[in-house]
Amino acid sequence: MKTLVRSMILIVILLMVLGAVLVFTASGTYSEVKFDNIYFLFRSHIGKLLAALLTGIAFAIIPYEKYKEYSKPMLFIVIALLILTILLAPKFKGAARWIDLGVIRFQPSEVAKLVLFMHLAGMIERKGKLLKDFKHGFQYTLVWIFVVAGLVLVQPNLSTSMIIIFTSFTLLYIGGGRLRHIAATLGAASVAGSAAMMMFSHSRQRIVDFISSIQNNSVPNIQVMQAKIGLGSGGLLGVGIGQSRQSDLFLPESYGDFIFSVLGEQFGFLGTVLVLTLFFALFVIGIIIAKRAKDEYGQLLGFAISFNIIISAFINAGVVTGLLPTTGITLPFISFGGTSIILFSASVGILINIAHQSSKSAKPKVKIIE
Repeated sequence: MKTLVRSMILIVILLMVLGAVLVFTASGTYSEVKFDNIYFLFRSHIGKLLAALLTGIAFAIIPYEKYKEYSKPMLFIVIALLILTILLAPKFKGAARWIDLGVIRFQPSEVAKLVLFMHLAGMIERKGKLLKDFKHGFQYTLVWIFVVAGLVLVQPNLSTSMIIIFTSFTLLYIGGGRLRHIAATLGAASVAGSAAMMMFSHSRQRIVDFISSIQNNSVPNIQVMQAKIGLGSGGLLGVGIGQSRQSDLFLPESYGDFIFSVLGEQFGFLGTVLVLTLFFALFVIGIIIAKRAKDEYGQLLGFAISFNIIISAFINAGVVTGLLPTTGITLPFISFGGTSIILFSASVGILINIAHQSSKSAKPKVKIIE
């Protein structure tokens, strides 16, 4: 377990360091134009990295069993925060996703994801074989999934809502839910979700643009077009650190959701493959830790956390390469953004604690002979 934990920590630190380099090179021009200080966004990112590291350490110390005990009241709190976000938070680009407390600005949807996974893991463990029974087990988990995913969708935040649903149902399947129950529910949810998405101009436009781009063999928007130019200009080995042209205000959000393009431009195809390989390695390590957990709760929570990290990474890469509709999903540990990087660090901290607790329980008891 120690080797796995050390490998996981090393990968996360490598991704964070790479992210800091990319954020600095991608945000310099924007910071200078907007804030008259080339280091403005970079300094902000470093502060968030430090907060993320401290959060990861704290969650590595807290016994993960505690989340099972307090997940329900925590879930009620995040549901209230999601409602407040919808009702009171100012809209940005057609969406209301952030609560601004002056000192800190955060996305409740990111917190809701993690807390929901904590609660679902506990429910699945408690239900046991009843999870195979739709009426007496399975349907109770659906209430929490669709309440949280629905409130996130209304913001509107289609991408996070989809990750919540997909990860939650994968967790239900891993936990023993019947495939026909999952398939039928997902089918109904897809129809309802598609109808809901078309109600919001923000999400509707992105979907229409994406479908049109497929039909016309074009790109959905200026961001994807510039992102693909950046990826293409990187070639095999990249143009070099700090030599990105897309960072010179050609690519909007180059330091945020579209930082994968700057990665490809500066480090080339090999650099992007290496980073995606690191994410896959992180996922494999997380799954091994989850499998070796001392109880079912640790196994389920560890799986959900690991799956959430890798699906977020590959969705981000899919968006930047034009394979998926444009979303607001960040590249874990790399993109500029406080809530995301802090919550992903907390997730890794939980995995570390699961590994630590498993190692302690696996140690044979030594009998002292008097």
